[in-house]
Amino acid sequence: MGFLDKLKGAVNAVTGGAAKVQIEYPQNLVFGGDMVPVKITATSTGAEVKSKGIFVDLEGVEDVSIRKGDSNVDQNVSASKRTFEQQFQIAPAFVLAAGATQLFEGQIQLPATALPSFRGNFVEHKWQIRGRVEATGNDPDSGWKPIRLGAR
Repeated sequence: MGFLDKLKGAVNAVTGGAAKVQIEYPQNLVFGGDMVPVKITATSTGAEVKSKGIFVDLEGVEDVSIRKGDSNVDQNVSASKRTFEQQFQIAPAFVLAAGATQLFEGQIQLPATALPSFRGNFVEHKWQIRGRVEATGNDPDSGWKPIRLGAR
């Protein structure tokens, strides 16, 4: 392994570029307490990736946004707060060979008491999901994707 290969490996560890990660999950409305099937595909972008496992992260986020002039406010107001956060391990530690692709399947259980997704005049509550390869440095992940939770 030459110096440039080692440098590229270090950059991939720091940036999370060691693997490309995709997540698949139901695009229809889901509900608190549901078991949701997930598929995570991890593809090495070059070198071998030593992983501590495959994880699915789920979070609820509440965003508040009030524009100047609305509801007697004299300046724009915005805030965001995480209302829920959980990680689910889908697969144990593994090694992804250089240039290889692996598919991992599992299920996550949504919290039974989950607030539904909604959008009001000033408040939005949204849910996000992502697949992640836990590895040294910045974990390669799918990026946050929206998932819609309904009220029962």
